[in-house]
Order: sequence, then C-alpha cells, then structure tokens
Amino acid sequence: MRVSELSESKSKKQSTRERFIEFAKKGEILLNQCTKCKNIMLETVYYCDKCFSNSFKHISYSGKGRVITYTIQSVAPEGFEDVNSYAWVIFKLDNCDVNVSGFLPGVSNPSDLPLGSKVKVIDYDVKHGLVLQKV
Repeated sequence: MRVSELSESKSKKQSTRERFIEFAKKGEILLNQCTKCKNIMLETVYYCDKCFSNSFKHISYSGKGRVITYTIQSVAPEGFEDVNSYAWVIFKLDNCDVNVSGFLPGVSNPSDLPLGSKVKVIDYDVKHGLVLQKV
C-alpha cells in the first residue's frame, strides 16, 4: 500500500480535476481524508459521509484493486467507436474501503472478467475517464 500526503502549495494551483488526472496517469487515485474523523473518500466528495465535515487533506493511493461489479458494452455507442467492446468496472481499492469506477477495454463477455479480478489504473482518457488494465 502506498499512501502519500500531498503538499498544499502544489494542490492549490491545480483544479480538482487536474490533480485527479495527474495522479491517474501515474497509476494512483487521489483521495480526501477527513481531518476530523480520518474517513477516506474520493477527492470529488465535498462533505464527509461519516461526520459531515468539509475539512480534508489530499492523499494518494495505489490505483490497484479488485472488481466488485461491472457492465459490459459489447456494442459501443456513438462516440466510442475507438473500442469494440469494454466494461465499465467498479473496483474496491486494495487496503482501502473506497470503490472507484473505470473503463476497461477489450472485455466482451463475463468470462473475460470474473468478479474479484485484479485491475489497476494505467491512465486517464478525456473521453473514457480512468483507464484500467487487468493485472
């Protein structure tokens, strides 16, 4: 498990989206940790779902986890012609109780992606969001 706290000076200069993308391109997920109760959530959350505080520090986590559910698109919709089939995956981060979603190309049937499969974040695409790879 790799967790690191981010320096405030750099994070103030970038938007939430820019920071999230920067870390995703390094295979990491940017999270918020509540300074009041230490609960960990995605960085896009504005209030702690445990204590309702809005005071956070940014931390990064490894973008590795296990598939908990997914939806397969075997016929790509308009605008997604660059991929034949893909899965929209919900995965639980390793060593953290946070679920994240991402795009996994090349999945056309359930046997390609059994529940519990290991995945990792490998990139961020403007159209597809977090790009995943089976490990």
